[in-house]
Amino acid sequence: MLRDYERAWRAGNAAALAALFAEDGFVLQSNRPPIRGRSAIRTAYEGNSGGSLRLRALAFSAGETTGYIIGAYGYGDGPGDTGKFTLTLRRAPGEPWLIFSDMDNANAPPRQRSAPGTPSPAELPAAGN
Repeated sequence: MLRDYERAWRAGNAAALAALFAEDGFVLQSNRPPIRGRSAIRTAYEGNSGGSLRLRALAFSAGETTGYIIGAYGYGDGPGDTGKFTLTLRRAPGEPWLIFSDMDNANAPPRQRSAPGTPSPAELPAAGN
C-alpha cells in the first residue's frame, strides 16, 4: 500500500492515487476541510507536481476487513521526517485493501494566529517612535 502510494505521488498521478481509496474514502489534511469520495480525492490531487515522497510505517495492524497504518513521511533523501499520518484501511472479503481515511499533519509548529482586531507585526509602530 505505501509503495503504491509513493509511486502514484511521485508520478503526479491523481487517478492512481484516488484508486487506492475506497469509493467513500476521506482525505483529512491540516488546515483544510475534509475531502470525501474517490472523485473528490482525484480532483484534490490533480495538479500535484509529484515529488520524492517517502512513507514509512511506525505501526500497523489488520483484521479480516479493517486495518490501519501509523507512519511518518518525508521528502527527498534528507534525514528526518516532515510529518506523520494515519491510514485506516478496509476491504471486502477477497478484495484488495483500500484506504478509507488518510489523515496527515506536519511536524512543524502551528502558525500563530492573531486575535481579531490585533495588528500584525507589520502594522505595529517601529520601536522608539
